[in-house]
Amino acid sequence: QANATSYGATILAITTLETFAGVWINAFIVCVLCIAWVRKKTLNSSEKILLLLGCCRFCYLCFSWMNWSLSIIYPHYLYVHPTFQPTVFFQTFFNCSNVWFSACLCVFYCIKIANFRNRFFIYLKVKIDKIVPWLLLGSVLSALAIAIIAYDIADIKLGNNRNSTRRGNFLKVSGKIDENFFHTYFIYGFGFVTSFMAVISSAVFLLFSLWRHKHKMQTNSMNSLSMDAHIRAMKSILSFFIMYSINFIILILSLIPSTKEEKYVVFLSLLFLYAFPGVHSLILILSNPKLEKILLRIVSCVKCNVC
Repeated sequence: QANATSYGATILAITTLETFAGVWINAFIVCVLCIAWVRKKTLNSSEKILLLLGCCRFCYLCFSWMNWSLSIIYPHYLYVHPTFQPTVFFQTFFNCSNVWFSACLCVFYCIKIANFRNRFFIYLKVKIDKIVPWLLLGSVLSALAIAIIAYDIADIKLGNNRNSTRRGNFLKVSGKIDENFFHTYFIYGFGFVTSFMAVISSAVFLLFSLWRHKHKMQTNSMNSLSMDAHIRAMKSILSFFIMYSINFIILILSLIPSTKEEKYVVFLSLLFLYAFPGVHSLILILSNPKLEKILLRIVSCVKCNVC
């Protein structure tokens, strides 16, 4: 039976707008890179990461919005046996893939742009184009493994509460499932912390490299194009670092039972979670000269047609 309150309808309207914007932004990245792939028959390493990241975020936004919409209109549909486990699986897979691909992009920027004389770092810089496919494959396999574990936990917990579900006691069952899902949140947390450490390390190394490069330029009184590359990469990594920190705080808040009943916490969490894939992808577009040029060309054409 359909059931939607005014509060749920408000959240649904806001998340729908955020999802619509995020879907179009990531669809733009995917379309531009696919067209370039068809024309050039190949993609460089950063374009491969951006392509997978755009596809992942596109799927994540579509699936999450559909899931959230149904949970608002039909609050108890998730706790039906054939529906709950696949929902947990795909939600976990797309979320973890999004996080890992973003971390891979930060690590790639750090290795490709930063300048250090360490032998291991020089080796990574030379071999980075061959390492990127393995990083992406490892990210997919890690996300798939975590999603399978989350699916098994969901199947076990839902099976333990199936008798209560048959009696129609949905609210108590949902509360038990949330309390028993600490293992799933722990798995999420492990993946978040690992990728978070990769982002922090990339930001620190790149910032230190930028400081050394700037000091060297001032000493030698010369200009360098790599300064712009450093600044663009730092903007991308720092923006992801800030958003990732907020995302990690939301994950911690979701583990606290008392905050789950606070409407403003739920509202802010959903507001950020649905805005993150679109806003960060827009920052990536603006930090990429090729994508930025195509986006500005499209915007100018739209303005001309409107005028």
